[in-house]
Order: sequence, then C-alpha cells, then structure tokens
Amino acid sequence: MDMTSINLEKALYTKEEINSLPVLTYEGEIVLVRTEKELENILPELHKAQILGFDTETRPMFTKGTPYHPSLMQLATDQKVYLIQLGRIPFDQKLAEILESEDIIKAGVAIQDDLNALMKLHPFKANSVVDLARLANQKGLQAQGLRTISANLLDYRISKGAQCSNWAVDVLTHSQIKYAATDAWLGYIIYTTLIRLENSPAYLEPTLKKKKSKKRRYSKPKKKQGVKEASEASALTTK
Repeated sequence: MDMTSINLEKALYTKEEINSLPVLTYEGEIVLVRTEKELENILPELHKAQILGFDTETRPMFTKGTPYHPSLMQLATDQKVYLIQLGRIPFDQKLAEILESEDIIKAGVAIQDDLNALMKLHPFKANSVVDLARLANQKGLQAQGLRTISANLLDYRISKGAQCSNWAVDVLTHSQIKYAATDAWLGYIIYTTLIRLENSPAYLEPTLKKKKSKKRRYSKPKKKQGVKEASEASALTTK
C-alpha cells in the first residue's frame, strides 16, 4: 500500500471501478474478548493508545420493530485489533472510560451513530472523536462511507460479505472476525493517512444552521369569565 502518492484531485471511483480493486483484509493480531477477565487484561493496553480505530457491529433488522443493541465493539491500535463481544461482556463504565478519554483519539466513519447506540447501554460523554468522512472532506476527498473512502484513498476495496450477518451469535465465524477487525483497523489507517495531508483550500468548516424564530402574532386578550359576568350583572342593575 503506497501512502506517499495519494492524488485527491482525481475523480471518485465508480461503483464498478471499486468492485474491480483488490480486496484489503486485516492480517495482523486479533484479540477476541469474551470474558470480564480478558477485558481486564486489555484495558491497560487500550489506555496507553493515542489513536484507536473504532467501530461497532449490530444484528441487522429485516422487519420493523425495536432496534437491536450493538453486539460487538472493535478497537484497533497500531499493533492489534480488539473485538469485544457485548453480548457476553456488558458495556459499562470500564469501556465507557476509553470513549470518554480526551487523551485517546477514536476514529471511525459515522462514528456518532455508533456512540449514540452505545449510550443507550450505559450513559457517557465521548471525547476526542473523529468522523473520518468529515476529515476526508476537510482534506479534499468528497467520499462518505468506509468502502468509498478506502477505495479512493488507498486504492483497495473492502469486502462487505459479513456485514448483514447475525452479530449477536455467541461464537463469531472466521469471516465475521476478519470483517470486523478490518473495519476497525481501517479506521486507524485512514485517520493516520489523512492527518498527514494538507487541508483542501476549498474546504469550508460546516456551520450550524440557525433556527428561524417564529413571529408572535398579537392577539387581543380575552376577558376572564368572572369579569364578563360581573360587567353584565352591573349593566342589569343600572337599568
């Protein structure tokens, strides 16, 4: 993967062109975390990290109903990818502290959606969070999804074969593990690649839209019922 010759001025790949690119899969160490003891063992390593690629996986919904909670949280360092099965380990303050830490950058695509889903399991305030789609836009790459960003930044495509699988299963398949690890690892790779690039001159920092204030119409105050009845009674006594 040549990170030194990135051309962000070229047109974005079409869907067909992306499908023709070579597949990129994470081949490093993957740590599957299924017990409280295993979680305790990895927490010191996670707290030492300066940058974490971040993602979650949730069982897909094929019919309308109550949405499922995240079943997996993935965190990637420069050395390993940790897959934390939330069906076996509760998402509590121990994990929330990683996301709350101002000293650890968490990078992912549409990352706020993942954080919002985790907040329903345990309340926390996320800090040092980077949305890679917004960062890519800042650098001049007008791409949104992880697959599109990966293709146009790295000239590789990622497989989405396991995306709609059942992430709530007790034992993840090999394809699920590789897919989940690759997504989180790409969060790390894309972030560290983008921050080395200069900002695009055409980039405009998004501004918050001001809500239009509704004009209040003046309406003549209504007389209270008691006042009306008293005035009518007064009129009758004067006749």
